[in-house]
Amino acid sequence: MLYQVHHAMNQSVQPIHLWAQAWKKQLKLPWMLPFTFSSATRTTLATLELIERLTDNYEKPAFGLNETTINGETVRVREEVVHSLPFCDLLHFRRAGKHKQPKVLIAAPMSGHYATLLRGTVEQFLPDHEVYITDWQNARDVPLREGGFSFDDYVRYLIEFLDHLGPDTHLIAVCQPSVPAIVATTVMAERDNPNQPRSLILMGGPIDTRVNPTEVNDYASGKDLEWFENNVICTVPGDFPGAGQKVYPGFIQLSGFMSMNIDSHVRKHFKFFGDLIKGDGDSAEAHRSFYNEYLAVMDLPAEFYLDTIRRVFLEHRLPKGEMTFEDKLIDTSKVTFPSLLTIEGEDDDITGKGQTKAAHDVLSGLPEKQRQHYVQPEVGHYGIFNGRRFREEVAPTIKTFIQNCGK
Repeated sequence: MLYQVHHAMNQSVQPIHLWAQAWKKQLKLPWMLPFTFSSATRTTLATLELIERLTDNYEKPAFGLNETTINGETVRVREEVVHSLPFCDLLHFRRAGKHKQPKVLIAAPMSGHYATLLRGTVEQFLPDHEVYITDWQNARDVPLREGGFSFDDYVRYLIEFLDHLGPDTHLIAVCQPSVPAIVATTVMAERDNPNQPRSLILMGGPIDTRVNPTEVNDYASGKDLEWFENNVICTVPGDFPGAGQKVYPGFIQLSGFMSMNIDSHVRKHFKFFGDLIKGDGDSAEAHRSFYNEYLAVMDLPAEFYLDTIRRVFLEHRLPKGEMTFEDKLIDTSKVTFPSLLTIEGEDDDITGKGQTKAAHDVLSGLPEKQRQHYVQPEVGHYGIFNGRRFREEVAPTIKTFIQNCGK
């Protein structure tokens, strides 16, 4: 019922959205140019844009990474799906020409936002790496005939993608996929799979959420599984291709994130309104870019969401040595080949400091020379994979680590 109510509300405000959009276009017509510099017109335009944005349905953004620079030369980049599964595409950012550079598979989180949230991460690796990313599908768009999607399915997808890419692939898991990345690597090690990752880079991952628990951890661990099943799981209504799918809706996830910092979001929108009136185009565009991404959310398969809550946040299976795959206990000490780099943000309020570092205890079979832990000062969760600090400090750390693998 909650999903249907939300969908109906979205549809009901569409006339307001279209009205604001139409009036904004009218006020920007050439013959209105003499009036656009007046305070009244600028205020009206700012009001209309705010209404337009607040009533919009934000769809999946584009990566928009059409070129990169390699050895000082501009090189064209195009997106290419090289392997497709029902809930995810393996997306390759193919660069023009031939380049013998390390392969990296970026495991994007399946946690409400699209893989485009890692646009800045991809952009930094394009000049000197062959970049692939897991491009997860919105569960509401996956037909019911494709079946469900569980935590084990996530692990299977990672293994299948690594098999497709072949040996010497470096696996970078950002946040939530850090746990299934360890499981996938362990399963491949147990099976002596030659395509197990050459290195495992875990960024802000909830390996052991008992360490320095955050508000997000407390929310997940403060309730039993039945509460989540009864309160946040919905059925996709008939207006979508995935009608009948059980999902954890993206709008619930988004409302949870926004409620954690609601004052900040309100202030940012007031500032956006003021920037529009003042004509501060750069600040206004930065606001648009951020919220176009932040407000674009996807539904998660219910089985995967509940599996993750149970295994990672309630039962802490991985750090307790109780993680299973296909109902079989895995042995993380069997992982001896990849090099391990864990990265944390000093001010991370989503994945507490020390939660990712716990991977070093979990992967106890790795030699000391194949391990590295890095804490980025003065950044929160998003700062470890996006922004200036990522570009100037985190990304170079990862690249150096990859270059030194096997030396």
